[in-house]
Amino acid sequence: MFEGEMASLTAILKTGTVKVPRPIRVLDAPGGGSVLVMEHLDMRSLSSHAAKLGTQLADLHLENKKRGERLLKEASTVGKGGEQVDQIFVDQFGFDVVTCCGYLPQVNDWQKDWVVFYARQRIQPQLDMVEKESGDREALELWSALQLKIPDLFRDLEITPALLHGDLWGGNVAEDSSGPIIFDPASFYGHSEYELAIAGMFGGFSGSFYSAYHSKIPKAPGFEKRLKLYQLFHYLNHWNHFGSGYRGSSLNIMRNLIK
Repeated sequence: MFEGEMASLTAILKTGTVKVPRPIRVLDAPGGGSVLVMEHLDMRSLSSHAAKLGTQLADLHLENKKRGERLLKEASTVGKGGEQVDQIFVDQFGFDVVTCCGYLPQVNDWQKDWVVFYARQRIQPQLDMVEKESGDREALELWSALQLKIPDLFRDLEITPALLHGDLWGGNVAEDSSGPIIFDPASFYGHSEYELAIAGMFGGFSGSFYSAYHSKIPKAPGFEKRLKLYQLFHYLNHWNHFGSGYRGSSLNIMRNLIK
């Protein structure tokens, strides 16, 4: 868990887009378990820097795409310099290490196809856990039907892998005197829209945050339906963490998307 968090913080830090606590080291704790040591930041609740967070989050999501465009431009330039060897364009979806959303590990194996990645490596493992725990037949039947509908939600949509925080709810954002801060990430390269799913579920983000974000990354056709699809992961994840109180929300999303 901590190694995944450290890798996530390191990846976000390297983009130079939005502030995170600088990770220092994962240590074995004397009494067992582990400790993640990171920079201390004097944080307070996000308020005056909400719009700035929207702008910086969009910059984070666009960074890999811009890197790809830059490398293409350099490749077509005679006598290009090799000073950006560490800036590798990521053309697949996934992450180099396992990360945890809550305490549950996420499958981050690299995939070329985002729809395959999301269905197989985000939703399916969650439903496997539901089946193992409760054998919920209705959930499995709805998922079988929904899988056939998912490709339609992505028709004519070109998705460039974006580095995501991965668990951006109101409890994982803050600010200090210099601006916004995000922490406790579960990063991977995915679809930028995925980031906004949990942000919209539990509040904590103002209209100025969304306005600033969408001024840089406008909503694509079908955005609202895909947002529901992405919220499905988080409701299932909460079901597996906290119990069947989240069953109804999970099933309702699947029913509505199947219509």
